[in-house]
Amino acid sequence: MKQTKLTPFIYFLSLALLILSNSFSSLAKQDTPLPGAERPELYLDQLQGKKIGIVANQTSILTQSNNKHVVDFLLEKGVNVKKVFVPEHGFRGQADAGEKVDNTVDSKTGLPIISLYGNNKKPKPEQIQDLDILIFDLQDVGVRFYTYISTMHYLMEAAAENGKKVIIFDRPNPNGNYIAGPVLKKGFESFVGMHPIPVVHGLTVGELAQMINGEKWLKGGLKADLEVIPVGNWDHQKAYNLPVKPSPNLPNDLSIKLYPSTCFFEGTIVSLGRGTHFPFQVYGYPDPKFGEFTFTPVRIDGMSNNPPHQDKKCYGVDLRGESMMHEFTLKYLLDAYQKSGKGQAFFNNYFNTLAGTDQLKKMIMDGKTEAEITASWKNDLEEYSTLRKKYLIYK
Repeated sequence: MKQTKLTPFIYFLSLALLILSNSFSSLAKQDTPLPGAERPELYLDQLQGKKIGIVANQTSILTQSNNKHVVDFLLEKGVNVKKVFVPEHGFRGQADAGEKVDNTVDSKTGLPIISLYGNNKKPKPEQIQDLDILIFDLQDVGVRFYTYISTMHYLMEAAAENGKKVIIFDRPNPNGNYIAGPVLKKGFESFVGMHPIPVVHGLTVGELAQMINGEKWLKGGLKADLEVIPVGNWDHQKAYNLPVKPSPNLPNDLSIKLYPSTCFFEGTIVSLGRGTHFPFQVYGYPDPKFGEFTFTPVRIDGMSNNPPHQDKKCYGVDLRGESMMHEFTLKYLLDAYQKSGKGQAFFNNYFNTLAGTDQLKKMIMDGKTEAEITASWKNDLEEYSTLRKKYLIYK
């Protein structure tokens, strides 16, 4: 008898739980950031009947469609994709930093793949003359020296010079909630820093594209015919976990958070963990005075072909316990510099290029504290902050 009395209760309880579960699932879906590529209602109509070129790589996916690649999605929708342009690391993201990326053919679609790295960073007129629209869809990490934004700059410049439209499929910036670091100074421009913006610039690629256009940073002051397909359900204070690693040596969300701080070691004698499975999350040098944590960089196919201090035991610091709330800091760099005792020899010729200025190195060598160094950027960052507000799409 007891079981009979409880059965209706259990039935209604199960029904209520099912309704609640569906409600929560629906709310979660509504709250999930939607990159521009996942909003076809905003762009598909204008692509029909046009010849399309697209800059894409392994990050160019639609998570709401079982991680379907944007190129496959566009082809399924009848869009005439003619060719794919790829940045550093290639179409499938397997090339190491600085490694040559060759022109090839995509085995799945048969589309020609054109590298925008090495000697061909900017699309040539003959490579885009048969196209109507150029799409850019790459997951950036919000740091000035991450080269996908340089690829975007050159794409916009080529489009402006040849009368082609550019459409940015925007994506969230995982470091988009703040700005920090030195602003790049004139004379220090390079492929790892083309614009007078800080190390952590606080913009999505779509917002930065608008800034590049609005501030006339393209060669000759040209402006691209630009459209940004915005991210849905996202703003700059909202965390974003990347569904795909953006490049071989940024394997997880913590590496992306630490990247603005630890990438400076590329300009020094210190290893930042290339040749391990936790790059940008440790630092060290083959000398016990650098710390108790040890690691040995080795060649890893698809990640690091010739890592600094290869096959040597490095001593240093493990940052894998850092908070996911981590923001840019100089403390790791200053710690390693002080432990080295090497002065000028601590740095290599790449450091000022990464910093976008020669002042950071000078202040470190002068023994300035982190507070003193960051205070020297205050006015530049305030000016940049005012400029940034003009181009924000997501408040």
